[in-house]
Amino acid sequence: MHNYKELFVWKRSIKLCAKVYILTSKFPGEEKFGLISQMRRASVSIPSNIAEGGGRRTDKEFLYFLGVAHGSICELETQLYVSLELEFIKQNQLDDLGTEITEIQKMLYALIIKFENPN
Repeated sequence: MHNYKELFVWKRSIKLCAKVYILTSKFPGEEKFGLISQMRRASVSIPSNIAEGGGRRTDKEFLYFLGVAHGSICELETQLYVSLELEFIKQNQLDDLGTEITEIQKMLYALIIKFENPN
């Protein structure tokens, strides 16, 4: 079992999730069950999967959930590009969140590598 609450990547992904909720609150109402829902679920999935993996018994299980979290952050990044294309967000908003996403992706990747190569 891993103490996920001490992981900086978990803390950062919680903050990213809050930013996504704030950002999507300004999206058109007709996107409530579309892009807003997708982006919020993807953002919540990141820290949730880190936590779920941290609560599992083996490193192999933790590694699996880190991979799921990494997939979710890639999904969120894609949804931000769609939002830009639809003019729901501005380039500077994409850039700001994109920087945060890239840093979290790097942290997740480093943890994945650590658990793939424990020696």
